[in-house]
Amino acid sequence: MNIELNESEQVAVNTVNESKVLEQAAEILSKRTFGGECLNSVENTTNFLQLKLAGYDREVFSLLLLDSQHRLLEYKELFFGTINAASVYPREIVKATLAANAAAVILSHNHPSGIAEPSQADIAITKRIKDALSLIDVPVLDHIIVAQESVSFAQRGLI
Repeated sequence: MNIELNESEQVAVNTVNESKVLEQAAEILSKRTFGGECLNSVENTTNFLQLKLAGYDREVFSLLLLDSQHRLLEYKELFFGTINAASVYPREIVKATLAANAAAVILSHNHPSGIAEPSQADIAITKRIKDALSLIDVPVLDHIIVAQESVSFAQRGLI
């Protein structure tokens, strides 16, 4: 039996298929990452975070918890916001860092607008988190904003 689909039905089927492929790619990348193979450069980290965060239509703030060799222990989505903001609490980041016994962290969040340029609020919260984690001797290695193009605070000299 051959079923003909109209244009809108075909678009819906293609969207579902693309979503499944992206979910499978994220799962494969997660497995490789948790095996310690992947987060050895800003580019690899950004690719991982693109798969995790780029599909959200609201801001999501996440944390990459790393061991002393900077291998990924855990990826954690901590705060969920609106289309242009998310409330971030340094206390919760410190708690998650201690719970994972992490030696270092990478911060990340998405900009659903598609523009990755850091805001003054992004820079200010990064400093607050960095200051809080310095009290427990855990460095913030980077803060990556995910959008159509991603921005690394470390590459820009903002960390």
